[in-house]
Parts: sequence; C-alpha cells; structure tokens
Amino acid sequence: MKKSSIDYTLKIRLPITILVMVLAFAATFYISKSERDSIGYTPEQPIKFSHKLHAGEMRIDCKYCHYGATKSRHALVPDVATCMNCHSIARIDKSEIIKLTKYYKNSQPLLWKRVHRLPDFVYFNHSSHVNKGIDCIRCHGDVAGMEAVGQVNLFTMGACLNCHRNAIRMLPKLATTIKNGPEHCSACHR
Repeated sequence: MKKSSIDYTLKIRLPITILVMVLAFAATFYISKSERDSIGYTPEQPIKFSHKLHAGEMRIDCKYCHYGATKSRHALVPDVATCMNCHSIARIDKSEIIKLTKYYKNSQPLLWKRVHRLPDFVYFNHSSHVNKGIDCIRCHGDVAGMEAVGQVNLFTMGACLNCHRNAIRMLPKLATTIKNGPEHCSACHR
C-alpha cells in the first residue's frame, strides 16, 4: 500500500467511520430510551378499563385475567372473550362495555397498548416468579389502586439484580420458601 493511500485512509476514512459509529450509538441509545420505557408511562387504551374497580374494589385476582402468569413466561393480556365472561350480563349498558361487546361480536381482538416491556434480549418468566409467591405488586406496583395502569418501576438489569441479590431480605414472608435469584448472565440473557 502506498503512503498516500494510508494517509487518505487515516485522514478521511477513519474519522468518518468513527463519526458514523458514534452517531449510530447515540441514536440507538436515545431512541431506545423512549417514553414507554419510563416511570409514569400510562398509554391511553382503546377501552377505558379500571383496574381500581376490577382488581381493587371487586378483588378479582390478577391471574383471572392474566391467566398465563402461573403457567408461562408471559402473563398475557386477556382477550375479549375473558372480559365477556362477566360483561355478557354485567353492566352491558355502559359505553365502554358496548364498545367491548362490538369487538366480541365482530371477533376482533382488542389491541391493548402494552405498558410493561422488557428488551427483546431479556428472558423473563412470570410463572417462575408468581409460583414462588412473589406478588405482582412487587414489579407492577399497586395496580389495584390504579384507574389506568402505568409503569411505576424501572425494568432495568440493576432493578432485577437488586431483587435477585436481596430477595430474602426484601421478601421476609417468603424467606422459608425462596432463595436469592440467579445472578449469572444466561439466567436472563438468552
């Protein structure tokens, strides 16, 4: 390689390459830190659903609607048929229930806006936590007191590791049935 070719690479190509890499990193970082990943994120849902009424006043267990929480990795957002188990007879004259019924009669899924989200590279299993007795409130906050569900905790590696490292101290009622959680990378990153 000639000296002028090396000079050209060092003076022109290298700075441009570094600049593009820095800009790509910065853009990726700021785009990934969207509003939906932050405390307070409370999207408007297609149907107004009161967790305060259902989970709070009526004391319907989270796992009735989010039936995957004890059986699978995902808690699952209920489908319209689950709602209609009650609302085919209860409060059918209310405007939001009328909307719900239209979805049901038209066999359309209700596209709820997701509130709690982990990055795609993180593996989290609801059932392994719920079946150990760890209450939903631990991560999702007092949903039974929320009219509209919003994010109240950060879902970061630091938050998860804090709980995994201090589970027995943080959950003294479960001290005889749980251990601290795993801390090795492959427990969550697969």
